[in-house]
Amino acid sequence: MFTTKGWSMELTARRADARDRDALIEAFGVAGADEVVTAWVLADQPDTDIRTAFVPGLVDRALRDDEIWVAGPGEDIWSVSIWQSVTSVERFAEEAAEARTLAGQAPDVRPLRRMATVTDLLARAHPREFPHQYLQVIVTVPEHRGKGAGAVILSDRLRAAAAAAVPAFLEASTERSARLYARSGFVRAGTAHLLPDDGPTLIPMWFRPSNGSRPR
Repeated sequence: MFTTKGWSMELTARRADARDRDALIEAFGVAGADEVVTAWVLADQPDTDIRTAFVPGLVDRALRDDEIWVAGPGEDIWSVSIWQSVTSVERFAEEAAEARTLAGQAPDVRPLRRMATVTDLLARAHPREFPHQYLQVIVTVPEHRGKGAGAVILSDRLRAAAAAAVPAFLEASTERSARLYARSGFVRAGTAHLLPDDGPTLIPMWFRPSNGSRPR
């Protein structure tokens, strides 16, 4: 575990498990509602849609196939992140195919079309450098933003990546988040990807322990 003392509480990073499922769904539903890619996909949809139609499946899949790391004081969840261990792009291709099928079945449903756009982009553009850790998403409950919970997760996971000599990859979705990731040792790499319909720009970034980068 990695801890930091700030504010009046000690924040701890830990890996979540099935016992945290309900709390994860609640925290992610609140924290992820205004994440820029999610907000773009679900534009004009009721706020409850993210919690009822999207988050439970995302959490269940991540608990089954990936690692969910959270941070907060004690057992509280202030920040939530999903990390994938990537050894091929097969999974991204399968997810893109699934999203295209769903969008084809309901072509008038804009969130399905936009999800297909995102997953297709990730399948085509994801780096072919294996293995690596992929930070799929990290979000923080609004009332706890700026308190360091997300930084605790990053520090913990990047220390683990450095110890294992495994690089980590992500796509920052705003210039502000790119600057925050850079403080942790991530470096911009490759071409940024602009999503259509005034969507956000995804900025590829790498953390490479072998190049001397170390989390702060």
